[in-house]
Amino acid sequence: MTLRRIYVPLDDAALEMLRTRREIGPAPLAAHAVTDRQSRGPGTDAEELEYAALLAAAAEAAGARTAGGRRVVAAADVESALVEDGDDTGAPPSRVEVDAPVPVSRVVSFHLDEVPGGTDDGDLLWYDVTELDEVLRLGAGHG
Repeated sequence: MTLRRIYVPLDDAALEMLRTRREIGPAPLAAHAVTDRQSRGPGTDAEELEYAALLAAAAEAAGARTAGGRRVVAAADVESALVEDGDDTGAPPSRVEVDAPVPVSRVVSFHLDEVPGGTDDGDLLWYDVTELDEVLRLGAGHG
C-alpha cells in the first residue's frame, strides 16, 4: 500500500468528530498535499512542496478558526488510492479530495497557532498525535 501525506484544515465540527468518532470526516474531505500542479522550479525539493501544502491548509484553516480562535491542521498518511488531485479552477495547486474519513490512527501530527487569534502568517506549533487531548483542549479554547 502506497501512502500519501495530506494536510487537513480542521474546524470545530472536525475536532468534535475526532473527539467522539476518532476520525476526520465525513468524506469527501477537502485537504492539501503535494500534487503535480504545484510549481516545481529549479531547486524545489519535496520538503518545500510539503511545507507549501501545509501552509495552504493553514490558510484554509484561518477561515474556519476553532472556538479557541486557533488555526488547526492535521497531517495524516492515507492510502494514495483515496486521494484525488483537485482541478485547476481557482483552488490552490495543493488542493486534493480524500474519498474516505481519516481515522486518528492515520494522523501523524497536528499543527496549531501558538496563541488564539494568531496571525495568519505566524508559525504553527507541532503536536504529536499522542497529544490529541491537548490539541482538542486548545482547539476548543480551554487552554
